[in-house]
Amino acid sequence: MTALGRLERVDLRAAWLHEALEFTPWLASPENISLLSETLGFGPDGLEVDSVERRVGPFRADILARDAVSDGTALIETPLEKSDHRHLGQILTHAAGVRARSVVRVAARMQDEQKAAVAWLNEASSVDHAFRILSLPDPEAGAAPAPTTAGPTTTAPMTEDAR
Repeated sequence: MTALGRLERVDLRAAWLHEALEFTPWLASPENISLLSETLGFGPDGLEVDSVERRVGPFRADILARDAVSDGTALIETPLEKSDHRHLGQILTHAAGVRARSVVRVAARMQDEQKAAVAWLNEASSVDHAFRILSLPDPEAGAAPAPTTAGPTTTAPMTEDAR
């Protein structure tokens, strides 16, 4: 029988001091992007990384991947802190710049207003586009044992935040 480790809360900034130089490349590794892909309902081979920290005009998109579900571009943004309205504007700017069909936001914490905005984007968007969020457990928030997700229920099992 396989021995399982114990889930422990960690401060993301303690584990990865720099988002672009440490966390984003870690997430983009084949093993971790496969796990993210599976968690979001794309399947273990559903996302294939094309580039990391790619220029989009004067900005940089964290991870661009090929989305096997839509055969389009998936944009993955990875802020280590709590996401806010500025981050939502940033991800929309990046998504438009790379013509993303799938948008994934991985953040330490996601405000309820951000979850509502993602749900609204999914309702207002065509079926060719999907917005997903993945909130990592926050060491300050208590005892949530696993990441929570929200996004289209058509491609992934999601929480009550899904559309």
